[in-house]
Amino acid sequence: MADADLNVFVTEERIEGEDDGPLAGKTVAVKDNLSTEGVRTTCGSAMLDDYVPPYDATVVRRLKGAGATIVGKANMDEFGMGGTTETSAYGPTRNPVDPERVPGGSSGGSAAAVAAGEADLALGTDTGGSVRNPAAFCGVVGIKPTYGLVSRYGLVAYANSLEQVGPLAPTVEGAAALLDAVAGPDERDGTTRDPTEAVDDYPDGSYADAADGDVDGTTIGVVSDLVEGADEAVVGAFEDAIADLESQGAEVVDVSLESVEHAVQAYYVIAMSEASSNLARYDGVRYGKSGGYEGNWNDAFARAREEGFGPEVKRRILLGTYALSAGYHDKYYKKAQDARAWVKQDFDEALSEADVLATPTMPVLPPKVGDSLDDPLSLYLMDANTVPVNLANLPAISVPAGEAEGLPVGLQLVGPKFGEHDIVRVASAVEN
Repeated sequence: MADADLNVFVTEERIEGEDDGPLAGKTVAVKDNLSTEGVRTTCGSAMLDDYVPPYDATVVRRLKGAGATIVGKANMDEFGMGGTTETSAYGPTRNPVDPERVPGGSSGGSAAAVAAGEADLALGTDTGGSVRNPAAFCGVVGIKPTYGLVSRYGLVAYANSLEQVGPLAPTVEGAAALLDAVAGPDERDGTTRDPTEAVDDYPDGSYADAADGDVDGTTIGVVSDLVEGADEAVVGAFEDAIADLESQGAEVVDVSLESVEHAVQAYYVIAMSEASSNLARYDGVRYGKSGGYEGNWNDAFARAREEGFGPEVKRRILLGTYALSAGYHDKYYKKAQDARAWVKQDFDEALSEADVLATPTMPVLPPKVGDSLDDPLSLYLMDANTVPVNLANLPAISVPAGEAEGLPVGLQLVGPKFGEHDIVRVASAVEN
C-alpha cells in the first residue's frame, strides 16, 4: 500500500550518507523527534510545524557515517505521547498489515515504514514501549536498548529518565546491526555509558553476531503476572513460541514480578511530570507558534499552547504539573519513584533466576483506527507489559511470535543491564 494511504512520513526528504560503511545501500526512516540538520522536525505537533534544527542528533550523524540513506521523518504520536500514532497533528498512520487498524505508537510511522517496505530500517524512540508496541502490532522487530547505551543528544525530550532511541527492522539481525551503528558513548550526552566498562565479562562481538539462534542451555523466565492479563488469542501465540524455544534446548521457568501491578501508575506519574517540565519551553517565544503580542505575556503563552498542543499533550502536561505541585509532590511523584525502585529490585531478582525474561509484548491485538482515542485510560493500560522495562532501565526486544486472527503477535524478551547480546540471541531463535 502506498505511503500516501498509510501516512508513514511527515516529511519525505533524502539525506545521503557516506559512500561506504556497514549500512551502505540501506534506507532508514527516522522518527520525527530526532533532529536532522536542515530538515523539518515536528515531533508530530503543530507547535513545531516549521521547526528546522541547525544540527543532527548523534544517532543521525552515526547513521550517515555508517553509509545509510535517510528517506524521511516518520510520523509519530505528538511528542511521543500516545500508543497508536493517532495523536499526531498530521493525521494517523495506518497499519500495513490491516489499514483499518493502528500501527501502534508512538513510533508507529517508523514501524509502518519497515513493514510496508518504505524503508529497510528505522529508528524510533521508546519511553514506555514506543518501539516495542508498534513492532509487535506491525509484525517487525524492535529493540529498546539499556538506558545509556545510545545517545539521546538531539532527541526532543519527553521524559528524560525513561526514553531511549531504538532500532526497528524486518529481522533480528537487521535490528541488531542498526543498533551496532548507533550505540556507544557520546561526549554530548552525560548519561551514556561504555558497556565494556559497566559490566564485568561483557561479551565480545557485535550485536548482529549474537543473532545465532543458539538457546541451548538458556534459561527463560516467563513472567506469569504479565501473561495472565493478556487476550486469549495473544496468549496462545505466545505460548506456542515459548514451547518452540523449549524444543530448541531452552529451559523455561515461571517467575513473578509483584511490583508490575503498580508499574503503569508509577510510569505515568513520572513521565507526565517530566513532560510538564520539558514542554515548558514551548511558549511561542523560545520555541513554537507565537501567541501574538496582545495582552500580557501569560495570555500570549496560553494562546501559543492552546493552538500548538493537541488534547493528549495538554492532558499530560496538566496531570504532570499537578503531580509536581506544592502539597502533591510527596503524595504522587515521590511515591511513584519508590514504586520505580521496587520494579528495579523485582527485575534484578527475576534475572538472578533466568538469563532473560519473556512476556507478550502487547496484551491485545492492534485496535481499529478511532476505537481508542475516547478512552485514554484503556490506552495507558495497554502499556502494562512494556513500561516496567523503562522504569528499570533494562534492554528489551519485541520479535514476531506468530499471528492471532490474522494479526501479528509480538514476544517481548527482557535482559539484564547491557544484556543486548542475550536478548538478540534468544529473539533470533524465536525468529528461526
